[in-house]
Amino acid sequence: MGDGVKEAAAPLREEAEPALHAPTSKKSGRHEVLSSLLSGALAGALAKTAVAPLDRTKIIFQVSSKKFSAKEAFRLLYFTYLNEGFLSLWRGNSATMVRVVPYAAIQFSAHEEYKRVLGRCYGFHHRALPPWPRFLAGALAGTTATSLTYPLDLVRARMAVTPKEMYSNIFHVFIRISREEGLKTLYHGFTPTLLGVIPYAGLSFFTYETLKSLHREYSGHRQPYPMERMIFGACAGIIGQSASYPLDVVRRRMQTAGVMGYPRASIMRTMWTIVHEEGAVRGLYKGLSMNWLKGPIAVGISFTTFDLMQILLEHLQH
Repeated sequence: MGDGVKEAAAPLREEAEPALHAPTSKKSGRHEVLSSLLSGALAGALAKTAVAPLDRTKIIFQVSSKKFSAKEAFRLLYFTYLNEGFLSLWRGNSATMVRVVPYAAIQFSAHEEYKRVLGRCYGFHHRALPPWPRFLAGALAGTTATSLTYPLDLVRARMAVTPKEMYSNIFHVFIRISREEGLKTLYHGFTPTLLGVIPYAGLSFFTYETLKSLHREYSGHRQPYPMERMIFGACAGIIGQSASYPLDVVRRRMQTAGVMGYPRASIMRTMWTIVHEEGAVRGLYKGLSMNWLKGPIAVGISFTTFDLMQILLEHLQH
């Protein structure tokens, strides 16, 4: 982006960005909620679609006893492409969209609301939240979104690790699970997911908001440029996903136990089995290097898209 465009865009961003904790009318409040929902939905859809092939590959390694390496991951991608076609790399992405669009919409919208509530509670109406409430807002947003959309995450994991002949579509997955395994299965693995999302969402939002705050303090600009937002989001993704990754492996193993031949077990039993069979580091952090590749991209796209959509919608309103 040229300097002239940057200079022209900066005032727009500063004027368009709403005050985080300013009191609003009911009409304005409804507009902000709808704006957050729409921006969050688009952010989640773009981010997940961009990294869907890497995400599917990571899940396949997580739920199997195969040793992970960059070479093996590439071989899996390549042979999937050869045997099933290019679009097969996005298999399960429709289920991902069904889950991720409401998840991201709820998470980002809830985060904005939790920031306002915590801002009022701590007396920070017109300023950025301090560190602890900033982490809490992210953790609560992730918990809220996960609780409301978890069955869709389980369905997405099932579709990612099974051949296309097994499940024809999302509704077929729900029907077969309900008939063959019971409705309770739709929440199998929910506890490790919830335990993992607290540090993941909390640290992700905390890191991103903190980096933006430090940028304002030291650069003199109220809002960062899009590429700076991408970098801040990438840092948030690395930190959040690294902290919660072992629980991500455990939840994937629990979610897919019924179709991968593993006995259903508790969190601790599943974790012990992984450690016993594959080792603590190799088993619980299997695929993490791929997460370091796809995670920063996805989280960077997600945060940047949300912020820019918020700015655009606020500008259009005026």
